[in-house]
Amino acid sequence: MNQKARQLIFFVAGLIVSIGFDQWTKALAVAKLKGKEPFVLIDGVFEFYYSENRGAAFGIMQGKQILFFIITAAVLLVVILALVRMPASRRYLPLTACLFLLASGAVGNMIDRVSQGYVVDFLYFKLIDFPIFNVADCYVVIATFLLIILAFFVYSEEELSFLSSKKGRADSV
Repeated sequence: MNQKARQLIFFVAGLIVSIGFDQWTKALAVAKLKGKEPFVLIDGVFEFYYSENRGAAFGIMQGKQILFFIITAAVLLVVILALVRMPASRRYLPLTACLFLLASGAVGNMIDRVSQGYVVDFLYFKLIDFPIFNVADCYVVIATFLLIILAFFVYSEEELSFLSSKKGRADSV
């Protein structure tokens, strides 16, 4: 089995585990928090607080379900294209990890939107009154932050040329 095939197997296995973890935490939130008072972990700082989010990350754009489906499909298409074009090299493992987190978060929240019409959120930083969020949101935020770091400080423009040119396809086969 070549390196590209191994990477794909690990990517898919990781997706299953990370999405499963996200869904498990949301099911736990429904079972333990829905209809109840928030569970205070650190008084005045952090609590588990059940919320049904009909918007995007952190509650923005409430009720725009069709737009979320389109955005999620576009994100997943970009992730798949990047993985297909990406050279099979250890140099790109950090980028692969970011794409993995991004896809995990997108799919985790999409499962909720399709099955329930809303996303279950339950993590709340009360100290700064930060919007309530979930594990999938964490995946997306971490991936986005790391992608910015990688793009500006780790990879050269030439190393990322596979994203915009046909040259990357030949290198990845």
